[in-house]
Parts: sequence; C-alpha cells; structure tokens
Amino acid sequence: MRVIVVGAGVVGTLHAWQAVERGHEVVQIEREAEARGASLRNFGQIWVSGRAGGEELATALRARELWEEIGARVPGLGFRPNGSLTPVRGALELAVAEVAVASEDAAARGHKLLAPDEARTLNPALRGDFTAALYCERDAAVEPRTAQLALRAELLKSPHYTFRPGREVREVIGRGAVRDDHGDVHSGDVVVLCTGAWLGGLVRELVGPDLPVRRVRLQMMQTDPLGEPLTTSVADADSFRYYPAYACAELDALNAGQPQAETAAAHRMQLLMVQRADGGLTIGDTHEYEHPFAFDTLEDPYDHLTEVVESLLGRPLPKVRRRWAGVYAQCTDPGRVVHRQQVRDGVWLVTGPGGRGMTCSPAIAETTANELGW
Repeated sequence: MRVIVVGAGVVGTLHAWQAVERGHEVVQIEREAEARGASLRNFGQIWVSGRAGGEELATALRARELWEEIGARVPGLGFRPNGSLTPVRGALELAVAEVAVASEDAAARGHKLLAPDEARTLNPALRGDFTAALYCERDAAVEPRTAQLALRAELLKSPHYTFRPGREVREVIGRGAVRDDHGDVHSGDVVVLCTGAWLGGLVRELVGPDLPVRRVRLQMMQTDPLGEPLTTSVADADSFRYYPAYACAELDALNAGQPQAETAAAHRMQLLMVQRADGGLTIGDTHEYEHPFAFDTLEDPYDHLTEVVESLLGRPLPKVRRRWAGVYAQCTDPGRVVHRQQVRDGVWLVTGPGGRGMTCSPAIAETTANELGW
C-alpha cells in the first residue's frame, strides 16, 4: 500500500512507523520544518498509573510494550523504565492510594504502596516528609524534544519512507488524495490526518462543527540539572483528582475534606515531574479549557509547583531554564482513547488523545493499522 500521513507529531510519526514496519510505502507531510506542538511540549511520560481501567489501560499497557521494543532499536528515544512514585500525606490521601493498590488491575499497573524509607531507597532524591508513596512499576519515560527526530532518522533508513516538511495540506481532492499549499498532490491508498490540536481549516471543512474533540492548554517548566538522579518520575496526590484510575469514594472524601490549594484548584493543577537526559527536571502542569487561550503564561502556577517540588525534594529547586505553554486535542467523550473517523473515501482523521498522546501513540497507531487492514 501507499500511505499518506499528515502531521509529524508523535501520533503521526507512530502511524508512519507502523506502516513502514508492515512493508508499505509512506509519505509523511508536516506543515512546519519539524513538529512543534504538544508532542514536544510534554513530560515524555509513558504514564500507565493513572489510566482508566478497561480499554484505556489496555491501550497504555500495549503502548508501553511497543515503546520498549522501539526504544531498543532507537536509542535516541531515551526510553527508560523508570517507574513513578506518588508521595501522599495524611489519612485522606493515603486512603486513595490504598484503594489503588487493592484494585483488580493493580498488578497490571505494577502498583505497590511503599513506606517512606522504601520510597527513598528507590528514589533517594525524595528527602521531604510524606506518609507513604504509591509506586507504579509500569510507568516509563522518553525524551520528548528528540523522540520524533530519532524516530524519523530511523524511518529515513527505509527506501519506502519520504518526509515532506514545510507543506500544509489544504484540500482532499479524491479518494486517498490531498493537495498541499505548494500545489502538489499526494495520492495513496489511504490518507491518515494526524493533525493534533490543529482542528480548524481542513479538519473543520471535513468534519464540521460537531467534532467531539476540544483543545486544552497547559503550562510547564524545565530546570537546570538537579545535580543528582531523580530515579523515578514523581507525581503529587493532586494527580488522584485528575486521573480517572483513582475515582472512588475515598477520593470523594479527599475532595470534600482536603480541597486543593487555591492556586491549584483555579488552574486545575497536578504535579508531574520527570528528569531529562541532561539532569534537568520537567515540571507541570495546568489545564485550561476556555477559549480563547491566553497568549502569555502566569507565574502563580509556577510558584505553586515550585513549592510542592521543594517540599518533596527537601531542597531548593534548581534555576528554571525554560517555561512554556502547549495545546493538545482531547476527546470530549471520556470513554474514548482517541477520536478515529473516516472523513472522506480513503481519508481518516485520528486526533484527540489528550494527555495520553505520548503514552498511547504506538498502540493508537497499531489499532489504526489493524482496523484499516494495512
């Protein structure tokens, strides 16, 4: 087959990967010189721990397997099975963690509840005070700023792969055919539109106003090197409020008896933190849903994150090197991992993985390939 992939973010690139792996000819088109959206502006987390049970968890676990397989072939991904720790404080947070480790799928996630000394043995950088820590062995990480570049370098080794950057697809002109803003037509047996948060223009023309996907904006930051290993990813108990895996009566009691800090609640915040290959920390995040999004970033969320991180590390945060905002596309149906829709004959739209994009993309692409009969 000849497969046209539109978009060079992580979702598009993994679709290209799947097609090439199955022996097909692939042309991948990207409107920028390289992807610049949420595929780079994220934690690089392969985040199994918070995924909803059922299809979402199964997708994340399959993606985790695929990331490890690809990472063995492509060292530039920076794949590492680092796991995660979520320190908890007090009886209400502890109760939610206890429910998580007692759940039917706890073993699949690799969930364990650790005493503080056990958690510090696993991650000595956590010198702050906490009651216990929820461990997820299946969580992992890659390097988001270089992952697509590393994957593309490997794809370019294949004579069946072509990358066309700096071209914006403007029009579907027939079965499995699109025209770009250079006037060139790209024809294939199938076109897969992996346009990320770009939901206007061509996507709006093809789908109309009822696309069940919304855009979400987040703020994050990255520090200078920590000076020591942060051996696991780290979350705080506010992640219980955000991720669907933790929904339970004990979470309701936490929300009622121990509401979020004012800044965290106002910006729908949780702490996620992972160490980069250079030793710096990527820290976030916020969630904004109301359009139009602000063009600037706010300092209060960064101040809150700094306070939380320093309380867990028991030391000052290294100098912040970068701050940024990003926008991703999220399905409005919470039961769906991704929105996959045939929009024209031979043309499919795949979008809306939300904060699951980096985690689930390999399995999302595999499912697309299976369903389309590649």
